[in-house]
Amino acid sequence: MGLFSFIKGQFIEVIEWTDNTNEIVHQFPVYDKAIKMGAQLTVRESQAAIFLNEGQIADVFGPGRYILSTENMPVLTALKSWKYAFNSPFKADVYFVNTRNFTDQKWGTTNPIIMRDAEFGAIRMRGFGSYAFRVQDPALFLKEIFGTQSSFSADQIGGYLKSVIVSGLSDLIGEARIPIMDLALHYDELSSSVRAKLEPTFNGMGLSLPGFFIENISLPEEVEKMIDRKSSMNIAGNLDQYMKFQAAESIRDAANNPGGVAGTGAGLGAGMAMGQIFTQAMNHPAEPAAAPSAPPAPAPASEATIPCTACGHGIKPNEKFCPECGAPRPEKKFCTECGGTLEPGMKFCPSCGNKA
Repeated sequence: MGLFSFIKGQFIEVIEWTDNTNEIVHQFPVYDKAIKMGAQLTVRESQAAIFLNEGQIADVFGPGRYILSTENMPVLTALKSWKYAFNSPFKADVYFVNTRNFTDQKWGTTNPIIMRDAEFGAIRMRGFGSYAFRVQDPALFLKEIFGTQSSFSADQIGGYLKSVIVSGLSDLIGEARIPIMDLALHYDELSSSVRAKLEPTFNGMGLSLPGFFIENISLPEEVEKMIDRKSSMNIAGNLDQYMKFQAAESIRDAANNPGGVAGTGAGLGAGMAMGQIFTQAMNHPAEPAAAPSAPPAPAPASEATIPCTACGHGIKPNEKFCPECGAPRPEKKFCTECGGTLEPGMKFCPSCGNKA
């Protein structure tokens, strides 16, 4: 201990704190932790000062200017402290507490929360958002949280507060039984309910929860794909309107296509065919597959017939007379020019054009 420090410590202190950090609590550095009689204490707005005399909370001061009275007297205290090696036996401390709102504090689920949904069953979800807190009862906050540390920041309590928030939010969402598809509609209501649910817990630490916000609740990728697939099916529910829309889109694309409508005709035709398949599938649901059976016997080839020259009835190759009128089977004729076969009733040869 230097002589200059000793002499400086005997002057009456002017105790104040200008907050330019993220500290919640700041201990004023008093020489040898001995506050003198008549020390000037200045507490600014959004601050509170806790005065500890001989290890006990003596008073909590709000914004304003105060003159402190302790058992520590300037100079006289030092003269009486020779036997303590100039260490005053009357110790006192001043802690400044920042009572402003600490905003933009982040919370989020470290691990997925398992929930039961009426439509999708058991699913995993994650959530994140922000909140704000402030010191409401400085004396209680000193006893329950920061103790006698010389400095205490928002980061030192952020992890614990986040755990309290996630626990309360998980319990509230589970009890609300809101369908996953409707959660986004209730963000404000859930935020207000979570704040009301957690306020008593924060008050028990000397804090308050002036703000709580849910920014997003997300689902696993496979559940999101399932929701997208279901949305697509709902959109395609009216296939008639859907195909009209597709046709209109194709015509528009064709107009912008250098190939014109002909360039996209194949795609449009394929789309229409696919629409017919969908329509048939929805109107005629698939039946259970039957057991495989033996392939059907090939149909007998039809026998060639020639017309009767009298009545025109067909005469089979093995018939010599017409079964309708009894006329004899017409004989085959051949072209005298090229030798080609002439069917009955032909007037000219189909091969060379010669008159029959």
